Amino acid sequence: MNGDALSLPRLHLALVLLSAALIAFQLEQMLLLGFVQWHHFAYLVISVALLGFGAGGTLIALFRATLLRNLPWLLPLLMFDCAIMMALAMPISKNLISAFDIGLLFVQPGQAGLLLAGQFVYLLIFFLGSLPLGLVFIHYSSRIGSLYSANLFGSGIGGIAAVFLMYFLLPRELPALTSLLPWAAGVLVIPRGRPLLLLIAGVSLVPVGAVIVDPPAIEPSQYKAVSRALDLPGAGVVANRPSPYGLVQLVSAPALRHAPGLSLTYEKEVPGLSGAVFSSGDWFGPVREGDWSLLNASASFLPYALAGRNRVLVLQAGTGMDVIQALENGAGKVVAVEPHQRAVEILFSPEVEAGSGHFRDPAVDLSHLYPRTWLATDKELFDLITLPVVGSFGGTSGLFALQEQYLLTLEGFREMWDHLAPNGILRVSAWLDSPSRNSLRLAATIAETMARLDVDYRSHVAAVRGWDMITFIMKRSPFTPEEISKIRAFCTRMQFDPVLLPGLEEHERRQYHFSPDRSFSDNLDSIFSPTRRPELYREYEFNLQPVTDNRPFFSQFLRWQSIPHLVRQMGQHTVPFLELGYVLVLVGFVQMVLAAGLLILLPLLRLGLPAKNGVQRWIVPFFSCLGLGYMFFEIVLIHELVFFFGNPIIAASAVISTLLIFSGLGSLFSGRLAGPRPNHAKAAAVVALILLLNLIILQPVLSRAIGFAMPWKILIFLLLTAPPAFAMGMPFPLGLARLAGRSKSQAAWAWGINGSVSVVSTGLAAIVAVELGFSAVMLISCGAYGLAALTGYKG
Repeated sequence: MNGDALSLPRLHLALVLLSAALIAFQLEQMLLLGFVQWHHFAYLVISVALLGFGAGGTLIALFRATLLRNLPWLLPLLMFDCAIMMALAMPISKNLISAFDIGLLFVQPGQAGLLLAGQFVYLLIFFLGSLPLGLVFIHYSSRIGSLYSANLFGSGIGGIAAVFLMYFLLPRELPALTSLLPWAAGVLVIPRGRPLLLLIAGVSLVPVGAVIVDPPAIEPSQYKAVSRALDLPGAGVVANRPSPYGLVQLVSAPALRHAPGLSLTYEKEVPGLSGAVFSSGDWFGPVREGDWSLLNASASFLPYALAGRNRVLVLQAGTGMDVIQALENGAGKVVAVEPHQRAVEILFSPEVEAGSGHFRDPAVDLSHLYPRTWLATDKELFDLITLPVVGSFGGTSGLFALQEQYLLTLEGFREMWDHLAPNGILRVSAWLDSPSRNSLRLAATIAETMARLDVDYRSHVAAVRGWDMITFIMKRSPFTPEEISKIRAFCTRMQFDPVLLPGLEEHERRQYHFSPDRSFSDNLDSIFSPTRRPELYREYEFNLQPVTDNRPFFSQFLRWQSIPHLVRQMGQHTVPFLELGYVLVLVGFVQMVLAAGLLILLPLLRLGLPAKNGVQRWIVPFFSCLGLGYMFFEIVLIHELVFFFGNPIIAASAVISTLLIFSGLGSLFSGRLAGPRPNHAKAAAVVALILLLNLIILQPVLSRAIGFAMPWKILIFLLLTAPPAFAMGMPFPLGLARLAGRSKSQAAWAWGINGSVSVVSTGLAAIVAVELGFSAVMLISCGAYGLAALTGYKG
């Protein structure tokens, strides 16, 4: 196929459509797998997608001549195959995914086989989609700037379109519709006079259309909260609402009971719920009507037992149980902050008769901002601030180890403290777990917040423990003797044990409840002792140190040096259950490192070693650093902009789309810079300098502008992200064009290296963020582009 055999505008449009489909499908599968399994699968989907790109580059490097000779047939056929596989991915893999049990991964070897089989399905899709891209880049290497621009621009548009459609279509309906894009791209690249290809196009549309008409049903893991609720007698889903946060479901389950922190003295029958709301299969909140007396018989009533609370702030309000409690206890104003708008909106649906009445109350102001964004932009003071319960009943096996929880950072507690009125109280509870982790880290966060404020915790902090959870309250002013007496009276009446209280006697801590963790009280005392706290941090089996905005992973407790002790104490098959989420990411990371290494090394069988046969030594470090630097910067931007925009979905879609679109413009501009000089290295050096500047100014600028109106926020966002994105779009096409002029096989290898290293970068960025923080991720991104510049000058 020569340059005249296919219209270049059609070729560019085909690349736009194919690229849009690949990024959209990737986002859709992250949404689907988050519902069917757990959010850790998002990392695996991204890695598998990029591994498909690496595999495509490796195949081209090995068989370039054969593939290019058959390009007129291969281009449309690969795109049609990609479309068919996109449509059939869920029907083919749903049984594999449903049968996979993350809890048995380290116990039953067969579970690893199910995971690998599911990954292979997705690898094949992205391999089929990436191969046409690589073949076009190599064959038309003289136009790499505009072609790579079309690739990036299409990916950016695809990201925006996917998020937009997630508001209107159910997750199971999205992939088949997306598969129409690679099918249309295949039609566009059919050369004239090829009726057989037109016939194949028509036939390939049949399975795509069949799945569009009848998309497969998807079932969540049996361990997801929604599955457990649906197992109850008479339970059923009464409403579904699509959302980029995940599928929102309203479940009717008359037998379901929900009374966290309820006192054992409560004598009435715990009423059934009118319904329950689930997001992506996880518990979001109950829908309750009628008798609210059980709310005041729970530990959450503790602040109201001391005095009335006129102004109440409810952060991450969920379905509004804390809002109801505040209204029932005479609050004159309640501000409810809940970012998941669709989950709240389902309460206003016809299927719920009275579940949203409290949100309609004139005393209630409802905000859908991210809680920390709301705190940064509002200066009102409150008599009570409440947070959702930390952890999960019975523990979570570390499934939320990589979840960013910014309300539970030291900075988050400081901001909440600053919003307390002179006699205001902050209330937060944690489910009791064994070994104790959530409760002790929460205590450590409170203790260090008090220390940073130079406030004596002994007169400002109290805590009570029931049979299932511990509740802390932090008071802006010291507790009065009358308030201390009221706390004691509340504990006696409700049979809770006070575990922190001014003037507390040791025997008071164990009057009604006994913890399986016999050292809990001693560890709690150590945490609130400035001299003993560092020792507990060093000696405890799990990491209890408070988290910060730089490392906001509250539920990640794993300490590498404690693993041998835990294995001896609990057994090698038990330890993974304590930190299952993080362990799964680590396993996936190792898996991707091995696969990426294999894909990088395989082409050397044909190309020979870099010291021989003219293979350029700078290829591996240059294109590896580009892939790593780009992915790291993207992840840091999303982290920073969650606060700025006040919505994680807007932040993620804005960052991904803006980076890709402006990188596409940079790639288009790079065509003017191609020449005999090492401009690819100079472009990488420019990127490194811009990223270094961003490292210095990004966080301070965003912090100062967080309260600005949205038009100004968008302008600031573009000023901060467009220049680095534009510059980041140039080194890759410049380097590829320089290579293609010498050896197209080496150019194909370079493209595969970039994709393969990007595979590793996704998991590596997560690990670096957990262990060192997001500032380290940004610093490594700068260093990667700097190293690319240094090695690129040798080419």
